[in-house]
Amino acid sequence: MEKIIKSVSKKERSWILYDWANSAYSMTVTSAILPIYFSSMVTAAGHSSETATAYWGYVNSFASILVAISSPILGRLADYFGMKKKLFTIFSFLGIIFTGALAFIPFGAWVPLMLTYIVTAVGFSSGNVFYDSFLTDVTTEERMDKISTAGFAFGYIGSTIPFIVCMLFVILAQKGILPISVVTASRISFIITAIWWFVFTLPMYREVEQIHGLQGKFSLIEAIKTFGQSFNKIKNNKRVFYFLLAYFFYIDGVDTIIKMAASYGTALGLSSTVLLLVLLFTQFVAFPFAILYGKLADKYGAKTMIYTGVFIYTCIVIYAYFIKTEADFWILAFLVGTSQGGIQGISRSYFAKIIPKENSNEYFGFYNIFGKFAAILGPFLLGYITQITGDVRNGVLSLIVLFVIGVGFLILERKINKEITS
Repeated sequence: MEKIIKSVSKKERSWILYDWANSAYSMTVTSAILPIYFSSMVTAAGHSSETATAYWGYVNSFASILVAISSPILGRLADYFGMKKKLFTIFSFLGIIFTGALAFIPFGAWVPLMLTYIVTAVGFSSGNVFYDSFLTDVTTEERMDKISTAGFAFGYIGSTIPFIVCMLFVILAQKGILPISVVTASRISFIITAIWWFVFTLPMYREVEQIHGLQGKFSLIEAIKTFGQSFNKIKNNKRVFYFLLAYFFYIDGVDTIIKMAASYGTALGLSSTVLLLVLLFTQFVAFPFAILYGKLADKYGAKTMIYTGVFIYTCIVIYAYFIKTEADFWILAFLVGTSQGGIQGISRSYFAKIIPKENSNEYFGFYNIFGKFAAILGPFLLGYITQITGDVRNGVLSLIVLFVIGVGFLILERKINKEITS
């Protein structure tokens, strides 16, 4: 870890550190404590655990719609007005504030909890649109795979520190060692997450500035009017367009597995303590493998590593269908950890390489649209299949179609690239 830190510049380090900061939200809020906390609220209101899983999928889908609609418009404004830093600050701070606000919602009020979570998700995801596009400003094309995967790698390690603290509060409260309830422990966790996120975002606020962009007069109305023009520009860039279609499907499966893992474990009957420990284990596995993906991408190419990640995730959903024991779930967590950071990091850096840098915000806005609309389909598909079949395993298995379609578009993108370079 120390060797990696010394090998990067101050700007690169500040950029990587934001992954360290906001991954605490991904771990504690999106993947671990909040899904369990939310499920307990919904079941306490008389609904089944399968219904709670479905509701959690629906609320993630709705939040993704909001982000997907706004991202390209805001991205275009950022390119023309140099507003990347301001918009990043606004949305990241919005996510931080409302994450802390989760702690003040009364237990049982699961609808207000859902609405507050939606705001945190919009702040987190919209902030990440501009964070991702800063990759073209903080480093060179030759170092993008290394820096991008390092961001995810340090994000996994950084998220474990506040998560361990939060998990201790929950477990000790559960066992009666602390004189507080599990509900109170969960609320403390949301506050700790918000503080961690804010403190380690400060270097990003101070050190990273927008370099690439366009000059010219532009307005919000014009941005909305030219949405179609922006889409046509990307559509006419066949290589970018086919990659985005591939990304739409395969990252959908990846994100759905990450977001729904805790709910899936709950539906299988695993205790909240086991789920928290398994998710922590996944983070530690993900760190070295994300770094490994970056190194292997230098040697074998980014596209090869994307294929590798998709193949592993296809195996994951097949294995998930057959798991029966707690040990099976641990094995599943290990498999997820081997590729979740790698496929995300390499996808981000690969996309950054094939787009024009002066339009990075606009293009990453559409990168986010494809990613977020994909995140609508996956959780909805899982929730819907689970509801109509009454078995969460069928919902997870249905995700395999997303990886198969994604590979098909990757092959088309490869064909276009060969035609361009030949």
